[in-house]
Amino acid sequence: MPNYNSLVAIKKALRNEELTCSQLVEYYLRKIQATDDLNAYIEVFEEKAIARAIELDAKFKSKPDTCGRLFGMVVSIKDVLCYKDHKVTAASKILENFSSLYTATAVQRLLDEDAIIIGRVNCDQFAMGSSNENSIYGPVKNALNKEKVPGGSSGGSAVAVQTDTCLASIGSDTGGSVRQPAAFCGIIGMKPTYGRISRYGLLAYASSFDQIGVLTRSVSDAALLIEVMAGPDEFDATVSHNPPSYYSKKLEFDGKAKIAYFDTALNHSSIDPEIKKSSTTLIENLKADGHTVEAVDFEYLDYIIPAYYVLTTAEASSNLSRFDGIRFGYRSEKVTSLEDTYKKSRTEGFSEEVKKRIMLGTFVLSSGYYDAYYTKAQKVRRLIKERTEEILKKYDFILMPTSPAPAWNIGEMADDPVQMYLADIFTVQANMAGIPAISLPLATHSNGMPFGVQLMASQFQESLLFSFSQYLMENIIEKEKV
Repeated sequence: MPNYNSLVAIKKALRNEELTCSQLVEYYLRKIQATDDLNAYIEVFEEKAIARAIELDAKFKSKPDTCGRLFGMVVSIKDVLCYKDHKVTAASKILENFSSLYTATAVQRLLDEDAIIIGRVNCDQFAMGSSNENSIYGPVKNALNKEKVPGGSSGGSAVAVQTDTCLASIGSDTGGSVRQPAAFCGIIGMKPTYGRISRYGLLAYASSFDQIGVLTRSVSDAALLIEVMAGPDEFDATVSHNPPSYYSKKLEFDGKAKIAYFDTALNHSSIDPEIKKSSTTLIENLKADGHTVEAVDFEYLDYIIPAYYVLTTAEASSNLSRFDGIRFGYRSEKVTSLEDTYKKSRTEGFSEEVKKRIMLGTFVLSSGYYDAYYTKAQKVRRLIKERTEEILKKYDFILMPTSPAPAWNIGEMADDPVQMYLADIFTVQANMAGIPAISLPLATHSNGMPFGVQLMASQFQESLLFSFSQYLMENIIEKEKV
């Protein structure tokens, strides 16, 4: 069976009777088995996926006009999204063997449009990490080099798409957790505007930053998935009531773009020389194509990571307090009192990284330190948001590398958490400002690993972002690769 890189190609094959949903699912199941050593999947919904495919094949045969927009789309879901009567553990012992009582709004909207969910994929515990090494199920390996990380926290999602075990994967993005692994694995990762997609049924890490995103092989699939999942939801008070656009129908980009980039980013001490060179070449190619691409000042780049980790750990401290060993999930058996139950259940149930972030968040919220850390970080966030919005009033997009470096070796940063946190320096801004951002595969490093370029746009400008991304892939990036 040929590799299908877009739903458009799959639907064409289905219409021409060259393919059935059942054949497609069987193909993906074989690919999952063949790439099992990469540890991308936690659980494969084999029986349900096969049954769903048979059901959809019958529907297509009898009433083809009633098939949903995602008919033929096989997706995997990150282990932080609820799916009724299926396990959801956030890759953590604290939720060991926990099955969800309901389905996340985003997941339900995929099912309503006839998508097939093939399995649950690995991630950093509670989406806390940049390498997918922080999981109770063990690390995910990058298919291009098994010694390298796939990025995080949606590393399982990225590898699932990278290895063609599904057409797309649904992840979550708190500070780059969809875009950075997409860059490390040579695929597309997109995070929409905060509130564009309901967070109902997404296990929370940092509620004012979290957003559901997608990992795909084509811009058109990313646009369609966001289109389907977006929109108002009575179960989420933070979701936008602005109706979503038909992003997948508006992928033609006309005219010339105005694009800003930060000198401070391209000349940052952490950036790899090859990534800097490719980004600079892309800027020159865009100028040669008639677009306005200009350097702008952004004086807050080095403040983004400190402010982000103060705010997200504070929110994590609050959100994860519900996992206490009493109501659901893991409970330690070696207890002698109620207080002992809380202490030992959380100590044994959470990973070291999660405990570190909970303690940091509790500290910055504590009496005597709240104003010194949390309040100041909120002020920095406001400044970052205002400056970003100011830039985007003059420019259509902000362009920068997705990550300062390509994928590193598994275990390389285990003893240097600060260096690991700094790997998110270019992706966190979009979450701080609540704006949409997309990572596109740009080039391949001399070490054989891919890296990406990131575009950010103003709030709710997903349609513009998708159309320009499609143009960029077809007219600039792919031509440069040839």
